[in-house]
Amino acid sequence: QRESLMKEEENMELKTPLYDAHVKAGGKIVPFGGYLLPVQYETGVIKEHMAVRTQAGLFDVSHMGEVLCEGKDALANLQMLLTNNFDNMVDGQARYSPMCNENGGTVDDLIVYKKSEEHYFIVVNAANKDKDFQWMLDHQFGDVTFTDVSDRWAQLALQGPKAMEILRKLTEEACIPKKYYHAVFGAEVAGIPCIVSKTGYTGEDGVELYLDSSNAEKMWDILLENGKEEGLIPCGLGARDTLRMEAAMPLYGHEMDDEVSPLETGLGFAVKMAKENFIGKAALEANEGQKRQRIGLKVTGRGIIREHQDVLLGGEKIGVTTSGTHCPYLGYPIAMALVSEGSTELGSKVEVEVRGRKVEAEVTALPFYKRSK
Repeated sequence: QRESLMKEEENMELKTPLYDAHVKAGGKIVPFGGYLLPVQYETGVIKEHMAVRTQAGLFDVSHMGEVLCEGKDALANLQMLLTNNFDNMVDGQARYSPMCNENGGTVDDLIVYKKSEEHYFIVVNAANKDKDFQWMLDHQFGDVTFTDVSDRWAQLALQGPKAMEILRKLTEEACIPKKYYHAVFGAEVAGIPCIVSKTGYTGEDGVELYLDSSNAEKMWDILLENGKEEGLIPCGLGARDTLRMEAAMPLYGHEMDDEVSPLETGLGFAVKMAKENFIGKAALEANEGQKRQRIGLKVTGRGIIREHQDVLLGGEKIGVTTSGTHCPYLGYPIAMALVSEGSTELGSKVEVEVRGRKVEAEVTALPFYKRSK
């Protein structure tokens, strides 16, 4: 009986520290990555999406996982575990990287922050948190300690063209990173200690704030209160997905997984083949499995394309879609797909099989949307 109780507990979804705030704000709660999160609020996905593109939106991203990597061999471990290069970072800098398996497939994609020479802060995807942490433990060597600190941290994303204006009301300039993919450790926002990171998953300006879980609800309320004039509203997973789609940002489990290499999904910029070695390098060099490429599709026919739908060129299947949606800001449906390398070029006309009927689409450049600086 105890075993079945434990099984039941394993299946229970976790709540982020902001769960009650979401319910209070009318959030429609759904399970995602092992957590209960709002897919949208009463405003709806389209209004939330448009708020981020034109004003500002606030997201609860506390489901993401955080791992500390510390010790004399911390850097050497990161260099072996990850495809990107980390030996030329300054303190406070962030760097994106895939983490590969021996076959060159992707274990996860993540962000590493350098706090100091022997102290790194790693942010991983929610659904992969335990898998990633175990992978790190299984491959660690030398003087290094990996610690899963996910339960201690909450994460809020303040995104949109007005995001920095709102932030400046609540903190001093010294607490705001000067550059994209940089963070200020030991910052304070509204008197609450946090890490302020100039990063995001929306294609807009903004920050992600990491703070003690116990302060999450207080920070959430303060930000919403202070962002009222700027049109700040809470946003759910639905808008997070449509925003990252417009910005053509890959999502683990869609554009990549254990079978898809980072090179296939267009992440070559974060794979440093000149590096001495890393897990998966030999497989990538041997070009195993790199027979596909990620492309963008603009729907020209009638219908919405979703994931796992066949892409046809001249009646022949050339690949499958990985994500698809109607884009509120662009005003038309788009999709991303993994297709045979070299099978299409920009402007190629393809068809996507949607529930037994064919929907026409055109291969288009990524990203679909890019904010004007």
